Amino acid sequence: MSSLRSILLHLDPSSRSSKRHAIARGLALQHGAQVTALYASTPSALSVSFALAEGMAEVLAMLQQLDIDYRDQAKARFDRAASGDRPAMDWRELGNEPLIPGFSVRALCADLMILGQHDASDPLTLGVPSDFAASVLLASGRPALIVPYVDTGDTLGKQVLIAWKSTSESAHAVSAAIPFLQRADGIHLTMDTEGHPLGHSADGVIEYLRRHDVQAPIQQHAPIRAQASAGEALLSLAADVGADLLVMGCYGHSRARELVLGGATRTVLQSMTLPVLLAH
Repeated sequence: MSSLRSILLHLDPSSRSSKRHAIARGLALQHGAQVTALYASTPSALSVSFALAEGMAEVLAMLQQLDIDYRDQAKARFDRAASGDRPAMDWRELGNEPLIPGFSVRALCADLMILGQHDASDPLTLGVPSDFAASVLLASGRPALIVPYVDTGDTLGKQVLIAWKSTSESAHAVSAAIPFLQRADGIHLTMDTEGHPLGHSADGVIEYLRRHDVQAPIQQHAPIRAQASAGEALLSLAADVGADLLVMGCYGHSRARELVLGGATRTVLQSMTLPVLLAH
């Protein structure tokens, strides 16, 4: 029985939000889930420091109107895409709350977040910081499906690559991925037990999946060790096996207002070429 019932979808001014919307709609139809689309972007006046300088009232008013226009355009795209949806999708707006804390609080009651990879080349993502996805993952503790800004094809979860480590983060990711794995045509498993002499064997992971009605054939691959190039190796393996979903733990912590990510997590978030289901 699928446990995917509540999805929190992040929308922003970028037209790439439409891709995330389409994925959320497809998952809702497959799993009988309810989708809440949350429009959340830092106001332009807070993203452009000079606008707050004395005597810049006209610029401030212009930026505020720009935010209204961005919101209206995003809502129009949402309404067009949501027309006739079953189940219906709810539109919500974060308003003036701080972006990451506000979104993270709302994610606490969601089974899955759907977020976008940061695209520094898109000016319409100025109000969404580059560490947004990782920050809400760590702050909320909820799993997230991160959608790349590059085109990744039309399938999702037909061929799934699981990057397993004997850690709570990895276990959380695999557990969150069960609704996807139950529908997969093939599963690929690479394990890193380095530094965990009492860690799970492949048989233990496979037994766990079978107990959760995951019937797809599972192919084991050579381990990808924790190293500087581990993220690149994971993405390379994903391409080699034709994976359209990568499942892995999100490793990192916040320190003195700075987000510190593990090497593989950082590389995958920066260079991802397929959707990634991450959990902390």
